[in-house]
Amino acid sequence: MKKVAVILSGCGFYDGSEIQESVLSLLAIEQAGASWHCFAPDEEQFHVINHHAGEESGDTRNALQEAARICRGDIAPISTLNPDDFDALLLPGGFGVAKNLSDFANTGVSMSIQEDVLRVCKAFASAEKPAGYICISPILIPKVYGPGAKGTIGTDPETAAAFNAMGGEHVNCPVDDFVLDQSRRLLSTPAYMLATSVSEAASGINKLVDKLVDMA
Repeated sequence: MKKVAVILSGCGFYDGSEIQESVLSLLAIEQAGASWHCFAPDEEQFHVINHHAGEESGDTRNALQEAARICRGDIAPISTLNPDDFDALLLPGGFGVAKNLSDFANTGVSMSIQEDVLRVCKAFASAEKPAGYICISPILIPKVYGPGAKGTIGTDPETAAAFNAMGGEHVNCPVDDFVLDQSRRLLSTPAYMLATSVSEAASGINKLVDKLVDMA
């Protein structure tokens, strides 16, 4: 059975992983006949948002412990992730990508990626193992894959401009499709960058995961 490493960033789209995208991804992996294995940084989140009020709560939470809520506790610190043990990589979205996996939310195009996240993503790239990036997570692609890497965050002009400014080649993409950079074995789909419902988000995620597992 093919094994897919999934990197999460917390729990909740304002400050961690987008829950619906994450669950849809895990379901799609299983339905494609592969197994999923979740990882997250064992670090304090950038901040915590009250998802009901939409504002900071002032709490502190651990990204790994929060991400464990999504996968029923079946998760490990990303520092323990050995890319040699897996056939493919998948990163769901949520603003935790831009706050906990990187500092894009604060620094924009001069962003840096969390050390273990960068190590893992670059290892999959170097080994030419397929990787899928969902929603806002494709913003990491230029820093991982270098100049000319193709990816999509949908159609948002500002984020697309940042993607291009970092050396990537942004491709506009509808919610129900994905972009494939064949030479890099790299896939991306907009999901909730464009989706207005769970089923819309699923339409692109399912296609991406099917192709990801097929390529693995």
